[in-house]
Order: sequence, then C-alpha cells, then structure tokens
Amino acid sequence: MPEWIAPHEDAPLRSTSTRGPRTNDWWRDAVIYQIYPRSFADSNGDGIGDLPGITARLDHLVDLGVDAVWLSPFYPSPQADAGYDVSNYRDVDPIFGRLDDADKLLAAARERGLRVIVDLVPNHTSSEHPWFKAALAAGPGSPERARYVFRPHKPNNWQSTFGGPAWTQVPDGEWYLHLFDAGQPDLNWDHPEVRAEFRDVLRFWLDRGVDGFRVDVAHGLIKQADLADWHYPVEPLSGPAMEGIRPPMWDQDGVHDVYRDWRRVLDEYPGERILVAEAWVSPSERLAAYVRPDEMHQAFNFEYLEAAWTAAAQFEVISRSLEANGTVGAPTTWVLSNHDVLRHASRLGLPIGTMRPRGIGAGDPQPDPVLGLRRARAATLLMLALPGSAYLYQGEELGLPDHTTMPDEARQDPMFRRTHGEQKGRDGCRVPIPWESHAPSYGFGPSERTWLPQPPVWADLALDKQRGVPGSTYELYRAALRLRAQHGLGGGSLSWTEGPDGVLALQNGDVYVLTNFGGTPAPLPTGARPLISSEPLAADGTVPTDVTVWAAV
Repeated sequence: MPEWIAPHEDAPLRSTSTRGPRTNDWWRDAVIYQIYPRSFADSNGDGIGDLPGITARLDHLVDLGVDAVWLSPFYPSPQADAGYDVSNYRDVDPIFGRLDDADKLLAAARERGLRVIVDLVPNHTSSEHPWFKAALAAGPGSPERARYVFRPHKPNNWQSTFGGPAWTQVPDGEWYLHLFDAGQPDLNWDHPEVRAEFRDVLRFWLDRGVDGFRVDVAHGLIKQADLADWHYPVEPLSGPAMEGIRPPMWDQDGVHDVYRDWRRVLDEYPGERILVAEAWVSPSERLAAYVRPDEMHQAFNFEYLEAAWTAAAQFEVISRSLEANGTVGAPTTWVLSNHDVLRHASRLGLPIGTMRPRGIGAGDPQPDPVLGLRRARAATLLMLALPGSAYLYQGEELGLPDHTTMPDEARQDPMFRRTHGEQKGRDGCRVPIPWESHAPSYGFGPSERTWLPQPPVWADLALDKQRGVPGSTYELYRAALRLRAQHGLGGGSLSWTEGPDGVLALQNGDVYVLTNFGGTPAPLPTGARPLISSEPLAADGTVPTDVTVWAAV
C-alpha cells in the first residue's frame, strides 16, 4: 500500500466485528451514507432497487466505515417524482418490498451498529393521496380542501421548481398550489389536521425503530400569507443579487414552530433520534436557525456544496458556516453530492465558476472526467477533515460521475418533462450503481434490467475493480473514514494556518490539512508526516495542484 494511503496506521481496514452504536450526541460528528433505494441494489431482477437488496448490502457500509444510513423515500407512490410524491406515509411501496422488509432492514442495520434515518416528505403529498382525492371530490370551500392550498382564482405568478406554473386548475375551476410537479400538491401547514397527521407519522416510524428523519423541502412548509408575486428566479438558494430578499414560498419564520413541535415528539423517545433539514437557505445565519437547540439537529450545508473550487471561496464558506452554527451550539453538516445535484466528480470537472447545471446531456459541454475525479477526491478529503457531520451519496466512494450522455428517451425526471428538455434533470446522478464489473447490470441485480441505463465506463468503476486496490477511490474513502474516526476530526475544532497563495491550510486536533488549489506544488510544513493524500505527493514531498493531504505535525 503506497505511503499516500495511510500506511502508518496498523489497524485493519476491514471490519471483522459488529459495533455498538454511539449514544452521546452521535449525530454531531457522524458520517451518514445516503441510499437512493431505486438505485442501490435490486434483489428480484425487475431493474429497480429494493429494501431486501439494501439489507443484503449493509456489510458494504460497515466495511466503508460509516455510522448511519439515510434512505430516500420507499413509501407507496405513483412515482411521479421517484417516490417524493407519497400516497401513504405508513407503508412500503410494493416495488421496494413490504413493511416487513423495512423492519428486517432496521433490525439488520442495528445488528451492525448502523443507525437508519428515513426520508419524510411533508411539504406536499401525492395527488393520489386519499386526502387529495377527497379534496377533489368534496369541492370548493370544503374542509377536505382546506388541508391543501386551493384558491378560487390563480393568485400569483409563482413558477414550479421543476419548470412551468406552480398552479393547476381542477375541473370545478379552482386552482391548487404545487411548488414541484402537478402530482405533488402542497399541504396547508396552517391547518391543525395536517400538523396532527405528521406528528402521528413521526411516531409510526419512531415506534418501528428509525433513528431520525431527513425532512424534504424543510424550508417550504409555510408560505407568506398574502401569496405575493415573485419576480426573481425560483431557485430556493438565493444568490448574491437577492441577498436579504426572502422568497414568499421559502424559509418563512413559521416553519420553526413546526420543527419545535416535532422536536418535542422525538425527545419522547430514547436513543437520540434526530431531525435533518433539507433547507436550501441563505445566508448561513438563516440556515443556523433550523438547528437551534429546540429544533432540528442537522441541516445540510448547501452553500458549501455550491461553493467554487478556489481557496478563497472554500475558506469563506467554511468559516461562515462554522461561525453561524457555533452561535446556536450546532455542528455543521457537510455534503458534496446527493440525488438532486450533479455528482461532484462531474461538477468539479467543469470550468471553475460554471453555474451548477441542472443535469447534463449528450449535446451539452462535457465535464473533464479525469480532472473532475481528481478534484472530487481532494474535495472529499477536505470535507472529511472538517469538524461536524458529513454525508456521502451512494457511489461517490467509487468515484462515480454523472451519466452525462444518457439518451433523452431514457429520462424520467419530471424536471426534464416540465422544461421540455431545456433542463436535463437529475437522472444522471440516480443511475443504479455498479458492484461487479462482469455481472449483469454490473451486479446491481440478477438481471440486465435497470430502470435507468448505466454508462459502459462504470464497468471499470465497479466495487470489485477497486476493493483492495491501492490508490483506488474506494480505498481512499475507507482509509479516510478510519483516520477521521481515529483522530476525532468530526468532533474536533478548526484553526486556519498560513499558506501560499492558492493554498488552503488548517489544523484540526493533531492533523494538519492542506488543499492546493494553485498552479504550482505547495510545500508541507517541516517535519510533517503525511497520513493520507488524495493523489501521490511529488517526489520532493510537495503537494501537487488539486490535491488534499492530511499530515501529522
């Protein structure tokens, strides 16, 4: 094993025994792995991943060294938006298995010392949910319609996040709000029945043993009372030109009453159950409000995900995030990829300063795959060195890029349909992941079928091609996660150190971290002993461009 993959640590990389889950503020420094159930592992050959497939692959997560799993939705759904349109919050969609399979997965994870967080989708239901069907049947002015946002006339100019108008007219003439697809009508969170229903849903899954909830569109539940027009882009994360302007559909102060209520529910249960906010909110001070001591435990740091690959931009967002969360005593929750954004192995292969595309197609400018993976590995090592919690998205430990040449006819994201192909959407980051290079569907399932096509290049990125291979992205992740735990980096503290132009350098406990964004190799401090590096160091021990190194000093 080469020096740059931590030869100085003599603990075995492979886990040979189960671990008991930590119980003291485990979420403050946890590494949590997102599973997109459709695309993780298919047990029955229908081309769609499922809960038994996940259960069969849990040892992969133990070997990797993560602390917990976040499962994207597996509830009954018409699948208008890949399960984020829920028709029943208390069951499992048959394409993923049965409720009993969820119980078996929870038990198997617990045996391995893994916690499990499930997705909760409270901003909207499916249009096939019994409540919405009842609302359509009951007519204008009915109690059933009061659970949603119906109006007799189209009240404003709001646009859907997926493209097109955010209002759809029903046959009796009224209009309903859907900030996403028309099959996802927004709930009215001023209605006491809505609040009571979701308290009950929380308890249903807490009683089954889940360790928490990732809350979808956490910033969107409450709308500005006057439903005022909005003349800026509909993107939830406001840009510099919109600083201080809060969209009427996002980040209203009333959402915090909801989460204080939910926190009281979770605090009734033992074992430190947690709430995680998917809140595309800016600036950092607004995001920190979601993780005050009586609200949520974590909130994804999307400003960090969006930050440019420069030393100045990374320094600014890391510093601002830590300062803002520190004021409320909360950890910062770092993330680089998920099921909604271009994978960072592709995103970082675009020219610096490029606005993040909402999907890439075959006719679009293509990322540089070599540069993208090089920067992605460096970005991951930088992220894992920061104090706080970190989220990994399935397949990033294999260095997977987006499928940027997917045929348009294979795309299923409603964003692609609603924008008439102008935005390619999120399918490229949701492709079933490769486990075995020479197996059908690269080991995703027992058949060749996959609900989205896999790019041929993934054969070389399959797990079996990387496991045990020095320098592979998979082994880099395993070594980094082991070192992160051994040196307590997640629970540590950060201090910046001086470095040359284009270099970001910091100290976390006994580990010195340097990322070189500049064009020339950067020296390590005298006497520094490299622990791990995202790429080999130069022959003279300097750090090349787009490389992160951890060192003992």
